[in-house]
Amino acid sequence: MRMLAETMSSLYERVGGFDVVLALCRRWHELCLADPEAAHPFEHITHPQHDERLAAYLSEALGGPKLYTAGYGDETSVQRMHACNGEHVELDEACLRAFDQSLADVGVAGETASQVSSYFRDATVRQRAYSTADNPVPDDLPFNYAL
Repeated sequence: MRMLAETMSSLYERVGGFDVVLALCRRWHELCLADPEAAHPFEHITHPQHDERLAAYLSEALGGPKLYTAGYGDETSVQRMHACNGEHVELDEACLRAFDQSLADVGVAGETASQVSSYFRDATVRQRAYSTADNPVPDDLPFNYAL
């Protein structure tokens, strides 16, 4: 019975809920700032609640409450926020390594960490589709939920 309940829980619940997601986002931000390869986008963040907004987005994407779409925006707005910055694969990889370290640092491990990492990698790669003005972000993109 316990195994059935575990397989039916959302990725958000398996991560540990909002407090863990927020700790993950804060730790990731810290690690990126400390890494010369990953720091650039984090050195220029102007929104004072960046970590909280990212935590709201990730929480929703992982199957938690609809915090991002209820108060911040939609998938189109997220993609437009990150669009037209060119492709930067090395930067992405440095940030993804920091994200994986952040998962470990906040105690997310095993298959759950692997699934969250895979989702975040996929979301990062998806953003490359809109790296130039030649391919504008379309209206009404569906929200990018983890599978």
